[in-house]
Amino acid sequence: MSTRRVWLKQVAMACAGMMAPAIVPVSVLGGDGMVPPSERITLGIIGTGDHGVNRNIRRFLTEADCQIVAVCDVDRSRRINAKQLIEERYEAAHGKGTYTSVADYNDFRDVLARDDIDAVMVATPDHWHVLPSVLAARAGKDVMCEKPLSLTVEEGRILSDTMRQTNRVFMTATENRSHPNYHRMCELVRNGRIGKVKMIQVGLPGAPSITPTSRDPQPIPEGFDYDFWLGQCPEKPYCPARCHWNFRWILDYSGGQLTDWGAHMIDLAQWGNDTEYTGPVEVEGRGEFKKDTLYDVAHAFHINYKYANGVELLVESKNPYLRFIGDAGWIGNDGWCGELQASNPAILREEIGEEETHLYTCPEGEQRNFLDCVKSRKLTYAPVEVGHRTISIAHIGHIAMQLQRKLAWDSARERFSNDEAANWLLSRPQREPWILHRFI
Repeated sequence: MSTRRVWLKQVAMACAGMMAPAIVPVSVLGGDGMVPPSERITLGIIGTGDHGVNRNIRRFLTEADCQIVAVCDVDRSRRINAKQLIEERYEAAHGKGTYTSVADYNDFRDVLARDDIDAVMVATPDHWHVLPSVLAARAGKDVMCEKPLSLTVEEGRILSDTMRQTNRVFMTATENRSHPNYHRMCELVRNGRIGKVKMIQVGLPGAPSITPTSRDPQPIPEGFDYDFWLGQCPEKPYCPARCHWNFRWILDYSGGQLTDWGAHMIDLAQWGNDTEYTGPVEVEGRGEFKKDTLYDVAHAFHINYKYANGVELLVESKNPYLRFIGDAGWIGNDGWCGELQASNPAILREEIGEEETHLYTCPEGEQRNFLDCVKSRKLTYAPVEVGHRTISIAHIGHIAMQLQRKLAWDSARERFSNDEAANWLLSRPQREPWILHRFI
């Protein structure tokens, strides 16, 4: 009897345990304001430099329906710092163990191979924007990519075509379309409040006066995969002045302020001019290039473009500014996101009617818009073709400065119609094994 009573007690306890409610973490159920895992967008970050961390990781960490699960960078110290930042923020916000640890990788292809990652944020140097984005799309990932989208016009065309063919959501990382001053300016212009647009003036900062004091060849720092960092670009000896933030001032990797700030301000010119899916028909310009120096981008420039509708676009190295000039007045601002100004203050008080043009934006910013569009499968406010067309304008301006002659641009074919030498500059040789055509 004693043995039987013990056995019955054990059975009863086992049954009670089976019927007792399980203790499930609140993060799984989505309670207490948290989003359940099934509704979170899992994100991989490719590139953990200044923009990768401060402009993107920190912003994505504030979105409850996004979970960063992986970081990638060829600089080990940078990716480890990013990994620790993310894990500490998640633990502080949600408690230890609520989110899995963040993986870190040297090779972006390891991020793309993971089936549990929905989307990637590409925040690499400019020469590494296109290939990771193309391969991400082919791996079934949605993509947000830092500007400028490409190093050449040909690269940008391949990127845009790939996104269309794979039907992936793409966001060109540009916050200016979400800023109320720029949005308001372009809506007023698009709705005729300054009459017919005649000219658009864009000011961009010139390249800073930096003397690269660390440009002599030096040993590669431990943990920095420098050959991978060079990627498609020519093999060159390592020096600190070449890498990380300073790559912007070297033509092998970027185009200076013309492509860096131009990706923002020329985009707004296109938006207000209603030409964001096309481009100008003519370009000429002059630039000042320093010789015998590592930093060889144009540090001063003056470029004129003409559109088929007669609008002229002036892009010059100056303090940042944007101005639309029409036959009934002008509107613009000085400085980045500066207060709006107009030839007549009454223009700024104009209401946009319900039946008039309302430009698509997201006041919460590009990261929020990207996440919303990943869910809805709609176009972002700065889709890939728009980003490609914007930076193509900077690229053809640079070619005109190099050749020092007026060029006719066929925006439909994306070719110069009067200069075959200029067409050769629409692409660049690429170093093995990172030849884009071999990956598509």
